[in-house]
Amino acid sequence: MKRGGNAFDAAIATQLTLAVVYSNAGNIGGGGFLIGRNAKGENIAIDYRETAPSKASRDMYLDKSGKAQTMLSQYGHQASGVPGTIAGLFATYKYAKLPFKVLIQPAIDLAENGYAISEREAMALNATRESLVKNSTAPSAFVKDTKWKAGDTLIQKDLAETLKRIRDKGQKGFYEGKTAELIVEEMKKGYGIITLEDLKNYQAKLRTALAFSYKGNTVIGMPPPSSGGIIVWQLMKMMENRPLSTYGFQSVKSVQLMVEAERRSYADRAEFMGDPDFWKVPVKTLTSDDYIQHRMSDYDSSKATPSTNIQAGTIKESEETTHISIMDKDGNMVSITTTLNNSYGSRTVVAGAGFIMNDEMDDFSVKPGVANMYGAVGGEANAIQPGKRMLSSMTPTIVLDKNNNPYIVAGTPGGTTIPTSVFQTLINILDFGMNASDAVNKPKFHHQWLPDEIMTEKGFSAVVKAQLLTMGYKLSERGAIGRTEVIKVLADGKREVAADSRGDDSVAGF
Repeated sequence: MKRGGNAFDAAIATQLTLAVVYSNAGNIGGGGFLIGRNAKGENIAIDYRETAPSKASRDMYLDKSGKAQTMLSQYGHQASGVPGTIAGLFATYKYAKLPFKVLIQPAIDLAENGYAISEREAMALNATRESLVKNSTAPSAFVKDTKWKAGDTLIQKDLAETLKRIRDKGQKGFYEGKTAELIVEEMKKGYGIITLEDLKNYQAKLRTALAFSYKGNTVIGMPPPSSGGIIVWQLMKMMENRPLSTYGFQSVKSVQLMVEAERRSYADRAEFMGDPDFWKVPVKTLTSDDYIQHRMSDYDSSKATPSTNIQAGTIKESEETTHISIMDKDGNMVSITTTLNNSYGSRTVVAGAGFIMNDEMDDFSVKPGVANMYGAVGGEANAIQPGKRMLSSMTPTIVLDKNNNPYIVAGTPGGTTIPTSVFQTLINILDFGMNASDAVNKPKFHHQWLPDEIMTEKGFSAVVKAQLLTMGYKLSERGAIGRTEVIKVLADGKREVAADSRGDDSVAGF
């Protein structure tokens, strides 16, 4: 941005850099979603979620007896969908200002010359070493004879050459030519099914962003195949007519209300949501005021509503995702969430190309009633079909104030906890009047219909926990819920920012 670029330039450059320095989730072998608003006031929704290869089939992970072979959908060559990230970057580029060669060069330099890894990265690389060796067919930069430690330099020469082909040949430098051939060659070594035609035919899609009013503010989110935009819409609207601010932040009354709303939205997610190009998602109904209020008609403020009384399916998915929130001086706003699915994706490194492929095929419903690696049980809406995009929880979000001016950019990694983390962060700001840091870093809680329990972080009120137990709720304490990144515009026009303390997150500005 100092060189004259805008938020969209920054979005492209940052994603490419993360593909080098955040190997377990930043990627060019995966996909994601972008929600943006340019200085002209146009809402932008770019879907670059991975797709099922043309040779994919509904029962491709079932053996002859019909038993699900979930290891095939979770690790190795057969787990990968067609990557969407590079197509997404070039779809974003139409809103940028600087030459693409300028935007990609920092990533090339970091890959070629190396960078010092953090303690968390060293631990992650050591923990996945065996899996990376097992699921790759050639040595890679991510594996060495001795253990990684903080401060070690990770050099990725093959990835640098891949990035140079993108620099020189654009989108075709990834989806056609040498890189595409290397991907297909790697797939053939492990019975993967991605073909040259699959790569050549991949396209990022411009979707119509979801937008709704909440207490005079406008919330803009991602439509299907992301479930996050609809879930946040439902959750916020379930709150709008209730005096949350008078209940108090994380009082038993506000937490219980928000939990019951989350329970109902996640039941809807499992039953109704999938790729809209393959499944008729009833967006208009799911987001209508009548429907949303009806969903809360059996809400009882004095006790838990058992999830067995609310219909739909179980969902949980990878939390190894990354998020970027960006705003520039002209008011361009960009919120991006991307992922490989599992940490380090399928653990398959493309030989000669230096990047890790996703394992997003496991986000489909492999077989009705059979859980994926994160506990997701799905049905027809999310069944495997060639060319179809698997359902996601990613929830990039932006908010305009009551005068239609830029107000909030938000988003987070965290699998199925993503929508509830974004929801709670927005409520913290809009209803409880918090600054960005408190809105992000105060303890979070999560309910996703099944398992029928409230998950809480350390630091969540013991008094409120005790009260919830007497109301019939089951509680469990877990590790960090999300890593939310927020930009908030103050009344005087200054920016207030927060990078989540739960991770190796950071803030930059000028």
